[in-house]
Amino acid sequence: MTLVFAQEQGLEVDEFVAVVGDSDLGLSRPLADAGRIAAMLRGANLIVTARLDGLCVGVARCITDFAWVCYCSELAVRRGFQGRGIGTGLLETCKTIVGDGVSLALLSAPGAVSYYEHAGPRIGLQRAADAFYLPRSRGA
Repeated sequence: MTLVFAQEQGLEVDEFVAVVGDSDLGLSRPLADAGRIAAMLRGANLIVTARLDGLCVGVARCITDFAWVCYCSELAVRRGFQGRGIGTGLLETCKTIVGDGVSLALLSAPGAVSYYEHAGPRIGLQRAADAFYLPRSRGA
């Protein structure tokens, strides 16, 4: 079995939906709205996948300027593949692509906080004390 991490800007909607839908993020994303998912993928300028023998088992969808900050809006690994370092590998691959002059930021889903507290320090991810966001008023 071969696990490959790669930048994949042409990720298909159905593959993204399959991975995210089989993760804790599934309930908080508009997976039934293919048009909105397609727009989300088009708007991301850094998409990294994890493929195990060709099957997409993980995805990181990010928006970055490649100069200062990279915001990871989704980090998802299919349930049956969690606990194998795939999420960490996705984040490490994102960090390698953007370089050491770019910070990596994300908002954790409540159920994933323990993952980031456990895996984050291994790659240098630090918890932010002062973070704010304005939630969307439409959709999941």
